[in-house]
Amino acid sequence: MERLKKRLTDLRALEAAMGLMGWDQQCYMPKGGAEARALHLSTLSRMHHELFACSEMGDLLAEAAAEAEPGSLDAAMVRVVRRDYDKATKLPPELVEEQARLSAEGHEVWVEARRNDDFASFAPILRRVFELNKRIADCLGYEEHIYDALLDLYEEGATRNDCLRMYEALKQETVPLVRSIAERPQNDDSFLHGEWDVEKQREFTLRLVRAIGFDLERGRQDVAPHPFCTGWSVNDIRLTTRFTSYLPSAIFGSLHEAGHGLYEQNSPKEWDQTPLAGGVSMALHESQSRTWENLVGRSRAFWARFLPDLQQAFPQLAGVDVDAFYKAVNRVQPSLIRVEADEVTYNLHTLVRFEIECEVLTDQLAVDDIPEAWNAKYEAYLGVRPPNDANGCLQDVHWSGGMVGYFPTYTMGNILSFQFWELLAKDLGDPYALISRGEFAPLLDWLREKIYSQGKRYTPKELVRRVTGGELDPKPYLAGLKRKYAEIYGL
Repeated sequence: MERLKKRLTDLRALEAAMGLMGWDQQCYMPKGGAEARALHLSTLSRMHHELFACSEMGDLLAEAAAEAEPGSLDAAMVRVVRRDYDKATKLPPELVEEQARLSAEGHEVWVEARRNDDFASFAPILRRVFELNKRIADCLGYEEHIYDALLDLYEEGATRNDCLRMYEALKQETVPLVRSIAERPQNDDSFLHGEWDVEKQREFTLRLVRAIGFDLERGRQDVAPHPFCTGWSVNDIRLTTRFTSYLPSAIFGSLHEAGHGLYEQNSPKEWDQTPLAGGVSMALHESQSRTWENLVGRSRAFWARFLPDLQQAFPQLAGVDVDAFYKAVNRVQPSLIRVEADEVTYNLHTLVRFEIECEVLTDQLAVDDIPEAWNAKYEAYLGVRPPNDANGCLQDVHWSGGMVGYFPTYTMGNILSFQFWELLAKDLGDPYALISRGEFAPLLDWLREKIYSQGKRYTPKELVRRVTGGELDPKPYLAGLKRKYAEIYGL
């Protein structure tokens, strides 16, 4: 067991080096460094793979498993590493190296393609991304659908059929809700659009993430083309945001990424640098980013507390009252950009991406035809058609990084956030009374005890059962949306 832990410590150092390089590439690296960065990341990825997916590691795992007491933390650690090892040993080193190089190269190409609204320049990279993911899925193996192998990388045990059932349940309820809202007078949010001082936005978003409990002595916030959270220790978690002409973009982007950051920072410190540290899956992670972004950050109580601070930073908002601000940031209107979508229509954005991924992976859709397919699905599901690819199929960073199979976890996270919130409210009483007073510690303590402190000790499905007593269930989510938006729109 001790020899295994030593090997894992060495591997963790390589992972941290690659993570730091990836963060730097998105935040600070000069454009000219892309080629060298791709070489460095691909080389380190190959080295990591060779150290991890070797027979010696297999022997260490077998010996450590024999030593570990059933139900112990050591046994949980062996389970986590065994899962990763079994997958890694199915992937040839050259495939791992190629994927890392493509990810680094692809990001820079995507940034330029998005900036110039030039899908054609990104299409060759995207073809390689899907080709590589097909090869990865074939190496990993699957029983029913190729998508299962890729989704399992981000959400252990989840399948395409799970996604189909989830989206069908959501469509049945949210489509009529969207139609009902469309028949009502629209909430004014024009005062949220304009030119906003970037430094004041930066200061305000830092004030918010600090207030909800993110420790800026053990983390920081920077700027990236697409907001993300990363880190390589509970004591070093990096958030990013972006500043646009729509003021809430940076606010809710920061709260969203801080939700990820709180999950990572509140992993047990004694587990730091071990396979048990951090969030157990992307759906669990997204449940936390959406909790702090939506259930907390888009609440009336939150703005009763923070609107005066925002008005002090931006006096042009002085005439806006809390009720008008609350309705504006919860405006429901089908839109083009996923990360700025309202709660009601958000899952239709991930549905578009899920369907396109499945179609490309099964050769039903060519990469060159993605823009038209994307636009047609947006028109069918959301009633809007992107005027260009920059606001269409080029808007997300995920595909440029090689991530195929990720998007449904956002919707799973939305659903889980309401399940957890329902239980939190039962235990704490009215959480919005706490929020209105700026008292976030009780919320963070509850989430830390139930979720954050568990790290990867349990599988995602087991952790959900331990917290909720059941499985992923859309009913609390749908009921919560109907209740909130019936009140906002007078339905």
